[in-house]
Amino acid sequence: MSIGKTIAEQMEHASWIRRMFEIGARMKRERGEENVFDFTLGNPDGEPPTEVIAALRRAVERNPARSHAYMPNAGFLAVRQIIARQLSQQTGLAYTPDHILMTVGAAGAINVVLKSLLDPGDEVIILVPFFPEYQFYIENHAGRMVLVETDDAFQPDIARIAAAITPRTKAIILDSPNNPTGVVYSTDFLRQLEILISGLDHPVTVIVDEPYKSLVFDGLALPVIPSLIRRTVVTYSWSKALSIPGERIGYLALSPCLPEWEPLRDACTFANRILGFINAPAIWQWVIAEVADLHVDPRPYQEKRDVLWEGLTRMGYEVTKPQGTFYMFPKAPVGDDLAFVRSLMEEGILAVPGSGFGRSGYIRLSLTIPRETIERALPGFERALRKT
Repeated sequence: MSIGKTIAEQMEHASWIRRMFEIGARMKRERGEENVFDFTLGNPDGEPPTEVIAALRRAVERNPARSHAYMPNAGFLAVRQIIARQLSQQTGLAYTPDHILMTVGAAGAINVVLKSLLDPGDEVIILVPFFPEYQFYIENHAGRMVLVETDDAFQPDIARIAAAITPRTKAIILDSPNNPTGVVYSTDFLRQLEILISGLDHPVTVIVDEPYKSLVFDGLALPVIPSLIRRTVVTYSWSKALSIPGERIGYLALSPCLPEWEPLRDACTFANRILGFINAPAIWQWVIAEVADLHVDPRPYQEKRDVLWEGLTRMGYEVTKPQGTFYMFPKAPVGDDLAFVRSLMEEGILAVPGSGFGRSGYIRLSLTIPRETIERALPGFERALRKT
């Protein structure tokens, strides 16, 4: 075989999300799109706000000299000043442009910081269930993923995290609101985590992955993690906030409270280049300079959450009500989530097995489809439940 064994093994265990998406494409060809209810891929179904497109037009029309040339690896200073000012207002911390790196989305930011933190064999703690790409991001940099289970409501247990920390632990990744469950980690937990980390005899950095932070429901005030945990690095993307996942624009923000933020900044700036990302897209940096604090209205997702959650719970499904994101993570009525996914497929419903997120016995449903499609799918969910 000409390809490496590592990538071959990773491909074999690759994301169930994409696998189900491909199955769905085949089913739509065979049955007709109107007869397939695809809850698999978290691809925002709305268009970017008109302000974003207007800012893009202005960026293109202005076209100042050297606007398409190389830039500092951390991104344009003027853009980083805007992000630093925004983060300072949100957190009460003294962010400066030197704490910010513009990145190729949150995925690029996570890979940059992991490359900067990890030596071969170093460990990164991940809370289960988890976004499956984290495993590959960690393995990209010769790290080892350490899984820590959450409780039945998907809330973390500080004692379990403490028991998982070893001298090789370098980082903990938190995504809140969480993909796939939609839960928000509590302020009480975050304070406990700060106490735990600050009492360790070696540094452990919390990587806060928050592309869904603007998609919260019911007027919930999202805990501001950098204000609660000193050793934080925030990774952010506008993919979900502005419905532009194809544009790959985000940032990495090092907390001013990190004692070693300057050498880490230098390492991340270097990693941003040698990983091949080179720079975040220039034109989208200038767009973000105008719309950095803008986000789509989360209410349509909340309305679809309510339709699906109320429908499923009325039928008898066990579902933790999502507090944010555009996902739902119901318990499969049979222990075998793969078997139940197959049962749903008989009804034309495509879901992702929870096994793909590290928690078997559940399924993930994405709310990025029209409300009318969700409503038409509900009878199929009921028939699948009655067959169990």
